[in-house]
Amino acid sequence: MIIGTLKEIWMSSGFANISDIRQIIMILLACFLLYLGIVRQFEPLLLVGIAFGMLLTNLPITGIYTPELWIDPSQTDFHVDYLKVLHEGGLLDILYIGVKTGLYPSLIFLGVGAMTDFGPMLANPKSLLLGAAAQLGIYCALILSIILGFSGPEGGSIAIIGGADGPTAIWLTGKLAPHLLGAIAIAAYSYMALVPLIQPPIMNALTTKKEREIKMDQLRFVTKTEKIVFPILVSIVCILVLPSVAPLIGLLMLGNLLRECGVVDRLSDTAQNALMNIVVIFLSVSVGATTRFDRFLTPETIKIVVLGLLAFAFSTVGGVLLGKLMCKLSGGKINPLIGSAGVSAVPMAARVSQKVGQKANPSNFLLMHAMGPNVAGVIGSAVAAGFLLAVFGG
Repeated sequence: MIIGTLKEIWMSSGFANISDIRQIIMILLACFLLYLGIVRQFEPLLLVGIAFGMLLTNLPITGIYTPELWIDPSQTDFHVDYLKVLHEGGLLDILYIGVKTGLYPSLIFLGVGAMTDFGPMLANPKSLLLGAAAQLGIYCALILSIILGFSGPEGGSIAIIGGADGPTAIWLTGKLAPHLLGAIAIAAYSYMALVPLIQPPIMNALTTKKEREIKMDQLRFVTKTEKIVFPILVSIVCILVLPSVAPLIGLLMLGNLLRECGVVDRLSDTAQNALMNIVVIFLSVSVGATTRFDRFLTPETIKIVVLGLLAFAFSTVGGVLLGKLMCKLSGGKINPLIGSAGVSAVPMAARVSQKVGQKANPSNFLLMHAMGPNVAGVIGSAVAAGFLLAVFGG
């Protein structure tokens, strides 16, 4: 009797139900990502949650996440039955509804908007051009993805990694290619964490020491009225041009308006802190849940990682090259290094511009100048995602 009971307990345990070596590989990979997030502090706010979601989803027979409820590889027009998800899904299936519907990324944009000062960009409107140029990698990666055999929606989802904006990548992929979500999210956040390693060699290769030494004039003062009008005007213009971008741009600008209007400090504080923290937990664990061993350990994942790196590199190149052009047109008044900050990794990319510039000239202070293209990149990546959704979303 005792032996039979023990045998029954063993057979119903996860240990006895590990049927694929890839499950063990994914568990080890999850532990490695936890190490990167906790010990090396690579984007820890999201990477820790993603890694733990990866760990949970690859432990056998938990029923915590059921990918069959979300995607059928044999069907290109698979529609999610949300009522079935609520009745049959596990905990992470229910949390994943917020990813699939675009709720979590949009709410994160609300918090990002509440934390963002668009003043440096308004003080130097040319920053918008640098933010746009730094989206070059998105379109280069899109072309390469299609050449390598990915479909249009898959290519668009992979390409958005070049915007260096994790929530935008998750939002777009959740709508266009949810089966690639885990790989794309991990690639996007990994490269965002590696900005200080990826960008400087490209910046140094494309600029001369004389260009890197350029000191820029102090930015003009931006009035409160300008800061209040800006989010309203951007919402109207962008959403009229690209209605599909309304969730991201709309909440980004709402968050910024809460910050700048000065009459709803409590709401601004909630968006920046409590709400942001709750949503990050749900988003990161849900995304991690999509990294099931049978869907993640594929040749496509390797291609995504490589394409993501190329997208990020091309985006940096695009920003720096336009910065060089603007430097020449301005008679040497613009330091081209600030162009690299046009990717949407706020504020890390701006800090990298400052660090590289100060290395060339210790008295150089580019941080505030680089913040203009940096916050412009947030808008640029969201607009690019809206464009891709409009093209491939059907």
